[in-house]
Amino acid sequence: MVSSDQRRRQLAREKFERQQQRREEARRRTRRLTVIIASSVAVVAVIGVGAYVSLGGDDAKTSADAAASESPSATPSASESSVPEPAMKIDKKAKYSLSLKTSQGDIAIEMDAAKTPHTANSFKALADKGYFDDTKCHRLTTEGIFVLQCGDPKGDGTGGPGYTIPDENLTALGKADAKGSVTYPAGTVAMANTGQPGTGGSQFFLVYKDTKLPPSYTPFGTMDDAGLKAVKKVAEAGVADGAGDGAPKKTVTVEKATVDKA
Repeated sequence: MVSSDQRRRQLAREKFERQQQRREEARRRTRRLTVIIASSVAVVAVIGVGAYVSLGGDDAKTSADAAASESPSATPSASESSVPEPAMKIDKKAKYSLSLKTSQGDIAIEMDAAKTPHTANSFKALADKGYFDDTKCHRLTTEGIFVLQCGDPKGDGTGGPGYTIPDENLTALGKADAKGSVTYPAGTVAMANTGQPGTGGSQFFLVYKDTKLPPSYTPFGTMDDAGLKAVKKVAEAGVADGAGDGAPKKTVTVEKATVDKA
C-alpha cells in the first residue's frame, strides 16, 4: 500500500524528470537559435552594418518551467560559462564558514574545502566581491521537496556568475535507492543546477526538512542550528501565493555574505 506521502514524492520525482527533458529541449533550441543569429550578425558585419542582438524567448520559458518544477534547479542564460571559473586560491585542506546575514536571521554554513574545493573556492571568490549582497532567496518549496533557494542576483532563477563549476561530493549521502534518490538531511546546503552534470553556478538551496532527491546536487555545507531554525520559520509562513512552490511569503534578503577560514 503506497502512502500519500510516498505518492506525493513519486509524483514530484516524475515531474522533475519531465522538467529536465523540457529544459534540455529548450536549451537545444536556444543553442540552435544562437548559431543562426551569430551567422546573421557575421554577414551583417561584412557589409558594414552593426547590430545588437538579445536573446530571451527560450530563457523566459525555461525560467517559468524552473519556477513550476519541484526540483532545486537553476536555469542560467545562454551566455553562462562565458568567463572562466575563479583561480583556486583557498586552502584545500581547511574548513571554511559561509556566513549569510539575512533579513530573517543569520545563517552560518560550515564548508569542507577538502571535499568540495571548487565550490568552496567559488563561494569565497563571489562573496569577497559582494556578489550575494542584497540578493533575494527567490524560491521556497513546501511540497515534495523542502528547500529554500538563494544565490541568484536576478531573483528569478535565471541568474549566474557567468561560469560553471564541476559537481563534487555526490557520493556523500550514500547509495541511491531503487527510485534513484538519496536523502538530503535537514540542514544540508547544496548547489542547484540545470539538471545536467557540471552546471552549478551561484544558486544554492537550504534544506529545512529531510528531502529525497537524485544524488546530482553537490552537498557542500551544513547550516548551524540557528540558521536551520530561521529557514524553518520562513517555510512555516509558506509561499507568497499560497501554492507549494514559489517566492516565500516572508521575503528573505541576503544582506551580506562572507566566507572565512574556520
